[in-house]
Amino acid sequence: MTPAKPTQTALFVLALCFALAVIGRGLGESFTVFLLPISQNFGWDRAEVLSIYSMAALIGGFSAPVIGRLFDHSGPRIVFALGLTLIGGAFLVASSAERLWQFQLSLGLCVGVGVACLGNVPHSILLGRWFGARLTSAMAVIYSAMGAGVLALLPLSQVLIERIGWRSAYQVFGVAVLVLLGPLLLLPWKRLAAGSPTVTRTATAELSDAGWTLLAAVRHHAFWALFSTFFFTAVGMYAISAQIVAYLVDAGFPPLQAATAWGFSGVVMLAGMLSVTWLDSVIGRRRSVLVSYAISILGIALLRLLRIYPNTLLLAGFVICFGSMLGSRGPLITATAMRIFRGRRVGTIFGAIFIGSGLGAAIGSWSGGLIHDLTGSYDALLLFALASVILGMIPFLVVPALRE
Repeated sequence: MTPAKPTQTALFVLALCFALAVIGRGLGESFTVFLLPISQNFGWDRAEVLSIYSMAALIGGFSAPVIGRLFDHSGPRIVFALGLTLIGGAFLVASSAERLWQFQLSLGLCVGVGVACLGNVPHSILLGRWFGARLTSAMAVIYSAMGAGVLALLPLSQVLIERIGWRSAYQVFGVAVLVLLGPLLLLPWKRLAAGSPTVTRTATAELSDAGWTLLAAVRHHAFWALFSTFFFTAVGMYAISAQIVAYLVDAGFPPLQAATAWGFSGVVMLAGMLSVTWLDSVIGRRRSVLVSYAISILGIALLRLLRIYPNTLLLAGFVICFGSMLGSRGPLITATAMRIFRGRRVGTIFGAIFIGSGLGAAIGSWSGGLIHDLTGSYDALLLFALASVILGMIPFLVVPALRE
């Protein structure tokens, strides 16, 4: 059999990473649909239930450097298989859970690590071996997997919950994920992990001159600028997205319509990421990132108006503005980190920077639930999210290294 050409193999690797990211991010974000039925089943308040989601985000962020190190040591086969095993097993455990700590350990701890295994850090390392200078475009596709996962799995989650209940829905998802382990393990991982010979030779020549270590990176201001951008942006975006289905239901939309509308953000998310990536090549990184933040802020404003005028036109405007920019800055921030800290330890360094995203998502989602519980409304929550998004934008205004 004639070996596949490097271009064909690169596209296969991209498609594989996209599919795994869809599974990881889609199932991770499906908790936003399970939030209400779990809360109603056990009588828990919003902050208690969101502690599960927050733990998953926190664990996912802090495990990123470890996942990067495991990838360097054991390769993608072990990392991706571990991710599927943890997510599938966690969903099966959650289907019979009765106490909050059981949900926190399964949907929080295990899903958090599992999503990290199928997340941006291992994908950026693997795709870097195949796409080289085109990594920004490749990562835009991977970041859009969250949108595709949301589009496919949120409405499906709602349909399953309505027809067979939330426990059986978790069983269906758990079994389906574990079934995928067999085909995954049979893939030619030695070839897939090797990378393109051309890209590998180029990268080796470039990396030999960098010499970055994690200790040296954390002493550099660019590390903390990127970290803070990830952190504050995630705080603002996840404070809203973790409760968006519940928010829309409270605003008067039927549950399936709310889940489907937010799921449609998956369509506009891909368009948003590709648009911001294209803008990067036209008007520069700093300006394109600032444009994306401006659109996110407009989306928050439209969400506030939905409480006063709940109609499909405003709903569509919110989904387009907020949904299209959810993660749109990720590929540019990833490429910036890879450029500044290029070297053999770039996976570990980027994993450490990515802690900011997980930590921000955890704090944002839990704080959003707490603010809702304390105030009984969403107004303070939206102000909190708005302020956080603005803080996430500031490093691209004041840090020279992020303007290049």
